[in-house]
Amino acid sequence: MTRTKAKAAETPPPTFEQTLVELERIVESLERGDLSLQDSLNAFERGVGLTRAARQALDSAEQRVRILTDSRVDGEPRPFDPDSGNSS
Repeated sequence: MTRTKAKAAETPPPTFEQTLVELERIVESLERGDLSLQDSLNAFERGVGLTRAARQALDSAEQRVRILTDSRVDGEPRPFDPDSGNSS
């Protein structure tokens, strides 16, 4: 494995809060309008990726809350699978 790939594998993904901070910075830079077209497109593309990651984190959190607050008497506890966003 190359050094860059090894380092990327060791770096944990950003937290939800870190994602929001980066998204805010991107929006501010796009709103200022001082980026070139290519830089604007790159920033927009990064923002779309961050938005998708944030949405996935929110969906996962919502699913966990649903599992924890399931009020069915006959409901069986199921382990949470964060990769699928569903309980197993």
